[in-house]
Amino acid sequence: MVRRTDKAALLPVALDRDSEKPMHRQLYDQLRDMILTGRLTAGERLPSTRTLAQDLGVSRNTVASAFDQLLAEGYLEGRVGAGSYVTTELPESSWPAANDPGAGANPRTRGLSKRGERLASLRHLRKGNRHPAFTAGMPDLKEFPFDIWARLMSRAWRNPPMDILANTEPAGYRPLREAIAGYVRTSRAVRCHADQVIIVSGAQQAIGLAAHVLLDDGDPVLVEEPGYPGVRGVLLAAGAELIPVPVDDEGFDVEAGERMAADARLACVAPSHEYPLGVTMSLSRRLKLLDWASRCDSWVIEDDYDSEFRYSGRPLAALQGLDRDGRVVYVGSFSKVMFPSLRLGYLIVPEDLIDPFRQARAALDDHPSTTGQPALAQFIEEGYFAAHLRRMKKLYGARQEALLAAGQKYLAGDLDLKATETGMHLPAFFKPALSARMSDVEASSRARARGITVSAMSEYSSTGPGRQGLLLGFAAVPEHQIEASVRKLAEALAGD
Repeated sequence: MVRRTDKAALLPVALDRDSEKPMHRQLYDQLRDMILTGRLTAGERLPSTRTLAQDLGVSRNTVASAFDQLLAEGYLEGRVGAGSYVTTELPESSWPAANDPGAGANPRTRGLSKRGERLASLRHLRKGNRHPAFTAGMPDLKEFPFDIWARLMSRAWRNPPMDILANTEPAGYRPLREAIAGYVRTSRAVRCHADQVIIVSGAQQAIGLAAHVLLDDGDPVLVEEPGYPGVRGVLLAAGAELIPVPVDDEGFDVEAGERMAADARLACVAPSHEYPLGVTMSLSRRLKLLDWASRCDSWVIEDDYDSEFRYSGRPLAALQGLDRDGRVVYVGSFSKVMFPSLRLGYLIVPEDLIDPFRQARAALDDHPSTTGQPALAQFIEEGYFAAHLRRMKKLYGARQEALLAAGQKYLAGDLDLKATETGMHLPAFFKPALSARMSDVEASSRARARGITVSAMSEYSSTGPGRQGLLLGFAAVPEHQIEASVRKLAEALAGD
């Protein structure tokens, strides 16, 4: 029997065997926290590794690994033949008062910056989940041709050219910029050449870069209301004053925006498929927006995040293709059309902004990672990208039809679902009977409890509760699973 001469049984350590974090790391974290908060005092002897392992019901190696890390980082001292002790070498001012574990010698009096408070107040809607039904904006990752992608990656890096390894071009890998320019000229009627293309890690970084180049602190910026919180976040981070402009059946209301802020420096819009309402901006509104930008010496950021998936007629021409005065910065991304972790997007900037944007790109972030850029260039140039888009557009179109049919069957009394010509999700607005029973936030929570992910429409509004509804993403849901998933959603909305 082991005779305890230390305080092993008194250590308030609790290890979670179901946690993804290894137990030695859990033990390390808890002991380190006890030292830093004064619950373990300077010079105090810790239990032996054998005793603590027995007390916690873990292997001695688990405890030894945690102790070794604490010793290496200077939190513990080892004394030959005497065990492990809390170090006495930390500055005296770092030790909290013994009777006040939460107190520090120098309590913080400064809080967040005003910008930090505004950023922290934004709702974070990218909630992790394992449920493809009905996550908005999520492509079907199982349908991506990873065999082709792996072959292209292997080819690119088997004997890579020096310009890839050196990664010295802030605008990105030249062959990829040429491939993107060719693609958007053909498919989106964008007027550009490769020098106007700047590779970034995604649409949000693209918008953030444009905001840093074009805005001063406090400049008013017109944004869609409701709109995507990620766009608001990067604009706030650049110091913008956001002016929420209502979106109706014709899209962004240009005249309302001009009334609200005639001196706005910039407008950030998604004319092909507004998020979350799914509205396409009418031609008259597009022309009014360009006229406003020209008259007011302002800029327009065009966020073209998922216009590739258009289910009726040809893809609409981009707003940038209508611009004759060089007022539009066009933003595209591969996250929705390929897979999110690729982390590659692009800007297409007016001719006279090429050098300023390149210089700003180099100053803020040096250059994007080139790991996937050579493979993506080949993926586009060799026709795989276009073939993938054609296949996914057909697949997603069928899934939207299946969702509409199932919605009519199970949700007609609660939700108003209408087909959209473009995109990967349907907005589903509450009917009066459902609004009387619950909010869209409660509906989202009820659905999640049944394994269904739907976003509450009101969470995209920055000016109030907004119209109640849900976003139903259909792209990642196999067609044969849609009806059962809609039935689960209907059960969630039925309430108790």
